[in-house]
Amino acid sequence: MRKTHYCCYIEWTPSDFKRPTAAPYSGWDVHSTKPIPYRPFRYGPKYYITLGLRSMKWDEWIELDNHYLKYHADKARRIEERGSKCCHTAPEAMDAAIELLEELCTYLPERYPSMFTKTATGITNKVTNETFNMTQRPLPEDPMATAARLVQDDLALMVERPDGEYYLLAGAILLAGFWRLSDKFGMRLSEIHTAGDVPQFKSKLEKGMMNFFRRLRPEEPVLRNNYFIQVDDNLAWSHSIGSEDAETVSWNTAEKNRAIENHFFRSERQSLRRLPRSGAVVFTIRTYFEPITAIVGEPYVPGRLADAIRSWGDDVGRYKGKEKYQDVLLEFLDEKHRVQVEGGLDVDKEDEVRSYPL
Repeated sequence: MRKTHYCCYIEWTPSDFKRPTAAPYSGWDVHSTKPIPYRPFRYGPKYYITLGLRSMKWDEWIELDNHYLKYHADKARRIEERGSKCCHTAPEAMDAAIELLEELCTYLPERYPSMFTKTATGITNKVTNETFNMTQRPLPEDPMATAARLVQDDLALMVERPDGEYYLLAGAILLAGFWRLSDKFGMRLSEIHTAGDVPQFKSKLEKGMMNFFRRLRPEEPVLRNNYFIQVDDNLAWSHSIGSEDAETVSWNTAEKNRAIENHFFRSERQSLRRLPRSGAVVFTIRTYFEPITAIVGEPYVPGRLADAIRSWGDDVGRYKGKEKYQDVLLEFLDEKHRVQVEGGLDVDKEDEVRSYPL
């Protein structure tokens, strides 16, 4: 529930909405359940810049798979090594971070009962043998760090301040590849995107994004997907754009036209929902990371990806580092597509066997 306060601020009052109980994921196994093969790229000739939102089913809020233990180990190492550079909660966002943690402690045992058990004080991960006490005060670590240990996603909380703007005031950004929490913490939503040089943000995205945030209700979660090409094999941080501790990082430092074995497909599945008690908006950012050489055997993928990359405008190409890999990558994709077509692939039937974002 919301009530207007002053001219531009909509004060949040707690909602009585309760997330529907999640159905157990039938047959899920931490060692055998494969990642969902998101391929969120489209044919050209034009690359459309939109928010790309779609409704989310509540059961599917958090996706876990047989890469969980690797992600968990990578996160634990980075929390130990980098601490508040990657996980931090502002005092005014503490209630929202704890609410997120409580939501995960309820959802995860419902959806993944073979892995998680809800306890009187929190949650137990039966695979990693970790137990987390959520009632202890003070908490033993930043609540966003604890939340990050439970899932494969990075997490971010946007909190509305009295100026009517949303600010990044809590986050666990551990596997983001191209951006750092320390660069964006405390920024307004619009500033995060303009500082990151997101193409056409002002002209195509800002107004719609701000309206979406203000109208988002707890019962209406959404999803979006995006993708990047990376020219090194590090999930947590792409060293090709510079040291994670450098003052500035950019594609300018990346080596041009590396061998195809050094090209990786990085996609994100993001969920957005408003927490009912605090009113904060939580992003979950699940990264899927695979060698290009591993995905081009899938029907239609090399041809569609090549067409999508060619459809990027100059601004999108600069943002995604296209100049550093286009020659090697497009030649490789074109050849793989040619082989598929000569092998009998009917490109006109693709829509019959797949749908976005797969």
